[in-house]
Amino acid sequence: MLAHGKVMPRHQLSRPEIGRRIPQQIDRRGPRLASEVKRTRQQHGDGAGNGGGDVKIKLRPDLAPGHVERIKELAGEGFYDGVKFHRVIDGFMAQTGDPTGTGTGGMGETLNAEFSKEPHSRGAVSMARTTDLNSARSQFFIVFKDSNFLDGQYTVWGKVTSGMEFVDKIKKGAPGSGAVSTPPDKMIKVQVAADAKS
Repeated sequence: MLAHGKVMPRHQLSRPEIGRRIPQQIDRRGPRLASEVKRTRQQHGDGAGNGGGDVKIKLRPDLAPGHVERIKELAGEGFYDGVKFHRVIDGFMAQTGDPTGTGTGGMGETLNAEFSKEPHSRGAVSMARTTDLNSARSQFFIVFKDSNFLDGQYTVWGKVTSGMEFVDKIKKGAPGSGAVSTPPDKMIKVQVAADAKS
């Protein structure tokens, strides 16, 4: 794996977990959901939306019905709108879904893990959790590159089908921690496609 141009041994890579305190200015964002596809309008670095765009994520209820239902529910409530990407590790993943922007928050009851054989290949969308396998709530991450060392340990519930070029441009965080400095990128609007008006 690469982290800011340096090869980082696999065992040193941080995993997409919840509960590690990240400086207040750091946060995460999430995409816009669709019944079949999740649409996300991304806003980048300068806070004006320059470089952002629509990201579509195909939902996979066949893999993780409980997690997909939670994502659709939160998107329908507008929970993900304006939520920042608080932890972004270059060459690995972008994490979002915490309304506090610290990496310690979440929304809803914890979910039971729905691990599958689906690989964490480029564009996979998976749920973040603590060391407790059944602790996912609302935080999730998108992998920039194949990250198969996560397979069978995190719940994959979707896949980016278009707009991955915008995901690649999400503002990167500090080496190691992935903490993103102010201003972070964020998701402007997350909707289920069937509910999308624009």
